[in-house]
Amino acid sequence: MHHTTLISADELATALRSAKPPVVLDCSSDTSDPGIGRRAYDAGHIPSAHHVHMGHTLSGPRTGDNGRNPLPDPLMFTQAMSALGIGTDTQVIACDNSGGLYAARLWWMLRWIGHEAVAVLDGGLGAWKAAGLPMSLARPPEEARTAARKGEGIPLTAEAPPRPTPAPLKARPSLSKVVGYETLRANIDEPRWLVLDARGADRFRGENETLDPQGGHIPGARNRPFRDNLQADGRFKPAAMLRAEFEVLLDGRPPEAVVNQCGSGVSACHNLLAMEVAGLGGAALYPGSWSEWCARPDAPIATGAN
Repeated sequence: MHHTTLISADELATALRSAKPPVVLDCSSDTSDPGIGRRAYDAGHIPSAHHVHMGHTLSGPRTGDNGRNPLPDPLMFTQAMSALGIGTDTQVIACDNSGGLYAARLWWMLRWIGHEAVAVLDGGLGAWKAAGLPMSLARPPEEARTAARKGEGIPLTAEAPPRPTPAPLKARPSLSKVVGYETLRANIDEPRWLVLDARGADRFRGENETLDPQGGHIPGARNRPFRDNLQADGRFKPAAMLRAEFEVLLDGRPPEAVVNQCGSGVSACHNLLAMEVAGLGGAALYPGSWSEWCARPDAPIATGAN
């Protein structure tokens, strides 16, 4: 069975011991330091996982008015995934050390090129370590946890995985929807879309803006901080809880009438994943998000809680 939203640490460990293991991609990153994700990966990662860089692979070139993390050319992204051993039917598992923030971006982008068999490790590397899963995946999960408690298990490895064998992968009809600046600019005068902003409440209000030159939000947008999708342990909330929370925001609108955005099109993917988990699939992404919007001279800007 394909995993298409979330996978638990135990499920991933079992899959990695199977005859056809998934490709695991570690997307760990940090907006404050472009190299920190790779350093964290080199210090310790899930066995067999390869690192995917936020700036090099999950983003394209900046032009000055297309946002901080614009989407790359889809053909180049497809080729990069192929080089990592991802074929047409390959199960892909994305993980990170940030509650799924960057892993959800990869999840959305693989769906963007029509690849459905992709899921995010629920709870990320923290969940893997908490499960006591060892560097060697030869042991069943229960034995692994017992060994870890005795100090016999190593949850992450610094050993580089074997070089992947490229696999045939072609872009197929997209499973993701994209909405651009012009559409949302027109939406202010003739509302058709509900815009959900995944940034923290302070940045949404226009306060404590440290990443973009101007604070505020798109007029009419509603705030849904991506961290509200998570429980205290870093795993996603149950599907029923997520659905109830999003339905309050949607206020009777279908998910197909929703556009998710954030600062640069990354944390918005976390909300899109949460909506998919909740059974509310079909919403769109504004890839340029606030970093593109606030760079446009004709873009109106709102501040405050509404």
